[in-house]
Amino acid sequence: MKKVLPMIVIFLLSLGRTRGQDRSVLVKVGDDAPDFEVQLLDGKHVTARELRGKVLLLNFWATWNPPSAEEFKRVPGIIKRFEGKAFAYLAISREDSREQVAAFKEKYGYQFMMGLDPGRAVYSRFATASLPRDFVINKEGKIVYMTNGFSEKGFSEMVRVIERLLE
Repeated sequence: MKKVLPMIVIFLLSLGRTRGQDRSVLVKVGDDAPDFEVQLLDGKHVTARELRGKVLLLNFWATWNPPSAEEFKRVPGIIKRFEGKAFAYLAISREDSREQVAAFKEKYGYQFMMGLDPGRAVYSRFATASLPRDFVINKEGKIVYMTNGFSEKGFSEMVRVIERLLE
């Protein structure tokens, strides 16, 4: 028992160190954002490099994901709030078809930029699982904030980070 108890304590302490870490994310705050090119719903393409010089809120989502839909309700307000500033919002749909994304966009009347990532080519540079995911990328192309899932608190904090970057 004397030999087993220290091993149990070490095991339990190691759990505390990993608790809260998201092992499905492949990048971290401070990293250069991975380069990518994505086809937009309108058929045009956009690259990460083209968005440099702006604060970018990059969102990965899916039409079938309720937290993504909940977050989207707040996006038009953010876009309006940062209108005229060096800000860009790009929502990239993970694994949905063009038809699914087009129907979703039309149903809810969204006017913001939507990219298509049916094979996870872009998503897999950032993460392996979970939606929605947001990455705030500064004007120099560095990741400065990330969220996994949707919460009012996390979304509000993300907006404050964007505000600070645009000051």
